[in-house]
Amino acid sequence: MKEPLWPEGAPGAKGTEEKDIPTLTTYLPASEINTGCGIVVCPGGGYGHLAIGHEGVEIAEFWNKLGVAAFILEYRHSGRGYKHPAPLQDAQRALRTVRARAEEYNLDPSHIGVMGFSAGGHLASSLGTHFDKGNPDANDPIEKVSCRPDFMILCYPVIAFDKPYTHKGSQHKLLGKDAPAELVESMSSERQVTSDTPPTFLFHTTEDTGVPPQNSAVMYLALKEKGVPAEMHIFQKGRHGIGLGRDVPGSSAWPRLCHAWLKTMGMIPQKN
Repeated sequence: MKEPLWPEGAPGAKGTEEKDIPTLTTYLPASEINTGCGIVVCPGGGYGHLAIGHEGVEIAEFWNKLGVAAFILEYRHSGRGYKHPAPLQDAQRALRTVRARAEEYNLDPSHIGVMGFSAGGHLASSLGTHFDKGNPDANDPIEKVSCRPDFMILCYPVIAFDKPYTHKGSQHKLLGKDAPAELVESMSSERQVTSDTPPTFLFHTTEDTGVPPQNSAVMYLALKEKGVPAEMHIFQKGRHGIGLGRDVPGSSAWPRLCHAWLKTMGMIPQKN
């Protein structure tokens, strides 16, 4: 089921067309295998479009088979006429929405994470480094809830800005080509890691020339420096954007390793 994140209209919306309405599509597992864990999924697309198929629907269906609920976020981006902070606002609202409705979805509100691919990985990492506890005075019950993810899964993510290995297209579409240095630093996720950043799983490939694996490496090192639990896998094979990587030698193991990591972190019961 697809629903608008803000029934009354998103903050900063430029109109009421489909492109102005960020949405969340719910995929729930069968009740008999439900683990109580939920994941907001942020497809990639360089902040210019959304790869809803192999980085959205296929991912949601994968998690559902393992008893995990998935929620595909269709966030605003430059292809829809939006730059920062609209994508982050949408991600924050999505996480709040799932947590606020945890009982309705039969989820544990402390087992709600975020997952992102490529530029969606940048958005997921931005959510994990720019969150709040919610506004207790808000009239909207969703806005009262924390938007901090309980874990992050970052798949060949865009992380660092203004580096030789930066995916410049994502940076420019999100912030513009002449963004102030302090904004660039604020949205360079590895520079914003603190001890409160959620535990993180990262995967990348050595052959990725679109978003080089240094992005994951610097994020992992930043997490380790701050004492945040983190696990990283950099596989040899695979171009950028492999999704589940079903036919990619070696890299096809990442979904199974990620599932095992969620068990290790206590987000999914070991018996599942």
